[in-house]
Amino acid sequence: QVQLVESGGGLVQAGGSVRLSCAASGIIFRITTMGWYRQAPGKQRELVATIASGGSTTYAESVKGRFTISRDNAKNTAYLQMNSLKPEDTAVYYCHPPLLRAWGQGTQVTVSS
Repeated sequence: QVQLVESGGGLVQAGGSVRLSCAASGIIFRITTMGWYRQAPGKQRELVATIASGGSTTYAESVKGRFTISRDNAKNTAYLQMNSLKPEDTAVYYCHPPLLRAWGQGTQVTVSS
């Protein structure tokens, strides 16, 4: 059974930083592409970033240069470092391997202006 547990969200001021973590189990993590998605109130869920097993990354245009996705295969954990946060980054952030059906429960990030 695949389990994804996100943590690290919270309330932060604009310009601040937050690091999200996603602990995965039930998958062969080291060969699995991992992704972070977000859903703001009243909006559709959108892809934020992905990281492949080999370490290559992709980012949404809106977060390029501000967010960094990474992974620690020894810990079965993916991370999302978010810097220079803006109020429009406010959303529930989800961990999700794009090729699997599993989703985490999400973690709320709120950026105040």
